[in-house]
Amino acid sequence: MPDFTLERAAGGPVAGIDEAGRGPWAGPVVAAAVILDPATLPHLLAVGLDDSKTLPPARRRELYRGLLECAEIGIGAASVREIEEDNVLGATLTAMGRALTALPRRPTVALVDGNRAPDLPCRVETVVGGDSLSMSIAAASIVAKVTRDRIMARLSSRYPGFAWERNAGYGTAEHRRALERHGPTPHHRRGFAPIRAMLEGGIG
Repeated sequence: MPDFTLERAAGGPVAGIDEAGRGPWAGPVVAAAVILDPATLPHLLAVGLDDSKTLPPARRRELYRGLLECAEIGIGAASVREIEEDNVLGATLTAMGRALTALPRRPTVALVDGNRAPDLPCRVETVVGGDSLSMSIAAASIVAKVTRDRIMARLSSRYPGFAWERNAGYGTAEHRRALERHGPTPHHRRGFAPIRAMLEGGIG
């Protein structure tokens, strides 16, 4: 389970940064930056925060609501066009920078999940597997995931055949069948290999 060991070693204030949406076939990359105060963290969050991928959706949403009440949060995104122009890694680093800029104050240190550091106006420490080690990064992973899922659910109402409210733009069999029937939307990442292969095969 994550704890505040890395935050205490880094000195504060510390922001955890993580992203959601590097792998889907459609939609933006979303990043979140979160500053937590260990002294005032509610019990629900102290015992519940973890890597968002390990949590059921209902639990993620519950923790997200708790974070809105007690954490300092910044959210940033990079569009499909930016993913196409800069590749998904470059777009992810851009979204992380925007998330940190959106915080109400600048942290002294940013703990960033992964092994690639975005260009930020503060000291940056990368942490591989950080969402299972750092409370701040775990919080950021939950905020980024819930935010992106909501974006994809809203887009799904405009493109109902793709079931983005269920698959969040990932390459499920249902998503593939919808692509074969309808072709790609403006929110599909046409540079991704599966989408490119379908286009080259005459779809869309």
